[in-house]
Amino acid sequence: MKVTELVASFAEPVIREKGCTLWDVEYVREGSEYFLRLYIDKEGGVDIDDCEAVSRAMDPILDEKDPIPGSYHFEVCSAGLERALKRPSDFQQFMGAAVTVKLYRPWGGRKEIPGVLRGYEDGRVTLEVGKETVTFEKSQVALVRLRVEF
Repeated sequence: MKVTELVASFAEPVIREKGCTLWDVEYVREGSEYFLRLYIDKEGGVDIDDCEAVSRAMDPILDEKDPIPGSYHFEVCSAGLERALKRPSDFQQFMGAAVTVKLYRPWGGRKEIPGVLRGYEDGRVTLEVGKETVTFEKSQVALVRLRVEF
């Protein structure tokens, strides 16, 4: 089991107990240091108190279960307004929302395509871009994230 899956398995009930939901778990190297990040969400938005409550509840559990050999920094963050969509359930939840699709190679001269999410199936993302509907294959898509319009 990957570190992120293992941490998610014991973090989810703790986060739920604090009135939030687990959006994502990230374990990444930045420079010479490693970071374990929990991204949380809740109806009406996450604030610093939510992040602190989850962090305090998780610290002793991480110490006890010791899922990561070596040292790392632990952070609890809001999933954010412009969060990345990764799982099929994320795409279903935000069907019809404004998104930005980042591509590996330019399409129509651009690598970032803003549009409205109209479909998701087996990694293929369908967007309404202006007056046309465009489907990008999984192999073309680097990232899909929500887009906030002001």
